[in-house]
Amino acid sequence: MNTNIKNITVVGSGVIGSGWIARFLAHGYNVTATDPAPGAEEKLRIAVDHAWKSLEKKGLAEGASKGNLTFELDFEKAIASADLVQENAPEREDLKQKLLSEIDRIAHPDTIIASSTSGYKPSTLQQFCGNHPERVIVAHPFNPVYLIPLVELVGGEKTPAHIMERAENFYQSASMKTLIVRHEIEGHIADRLMEALWREALHLVNDGVATTEEIDDSIIYGAGLRWALMGPFLTFHLAGGEQGMRHMLDQFGPALKSPWTKLVAPELTEDLKEKVIAGTAAQSEGSTIKELEEKRDNFLIELQDLLQKYWSEAK
Repeated sequence: MNTNIKNITVVGSGVIGSGWIARFLAHGYNVTATDPAPGAEEKLRIAVDHAWKSLEKKGLAEGASKGNLTFELDFEKAIASADLVQENAPEREDLKQKLLSEIDRIAHPDTIIASSTSGYKPSTLQQFCGNHPERVIVAHPFNPVYLIPLVELVGGEKTPAHIMERAENFYQSASMKTLIVRHEIEGHIADRLMEALWREALHLVNDGVATTEEIDDSIIYGAGLRWALMGPFLTFHLAGGEQGMRHMLDQFGPALKSPWTKLVAPELTEDLKEKVIAGTAAQSEGSTIKELEEKRDNFLIELQDLLQKYWSEAK
């Protein structure tokens, strides 16, 4: 797959940025990282070392090497050499707009500029890009980026189809499952769904219905097992028996009018925050974050192998 993208610059090397970097390196790309934060390079290389253990288990591409990573403090130099820029600044509209306009000013006209934003529309991010705003898109990944394959790709009002096609080909070359979001909406697709579940979970904790651990168990040992193979629509299709979704909607559709869900998030009071913090602390007691990450990564590797077994590559 020829994408004409060889050199990638990652702006911001925190959790998401370092995840991107590890994935790109594992697929044989040359990566330049830039981040003005004190100690950023040292933290990044530690994060890549940590991710590399899992990536080696999953399998590295020919030519993959941690030695293909360059850390560059000179922002203009880092941007000027890129065929694709992956931006990972904090989720602040004004900050991202300013940063992306600077990247647009420096980058070669053919360079794709992709934002990892989880919420903003690309048209909003393109707003102050004076040179080539059409090449500023959203490429929203999921943590840990080096293992989770989904990336949501969203073009803005000024983005032509050929840029989206080139971006899609590139991310597919990094073994990602590309999801083209046809219409710009805040939060894209996956985060909209996750936020709905998150709001309901917070209400259940806030109302004293369940603890954080009980809610997690309800997903881990219930819906989550099915969702790892089938999404909500196919899951409910099977719930309708031989008649499938038609019977399911006839039988359970009226229940959608029942006031089960809260829809609007609860006020994040100090009391609710402490319940959530104490609950998750109790759940993770005895394990460090690194130990939990390692357990998660090993599980995701095995789970993706299992997923590939039951769904063809064409899925």
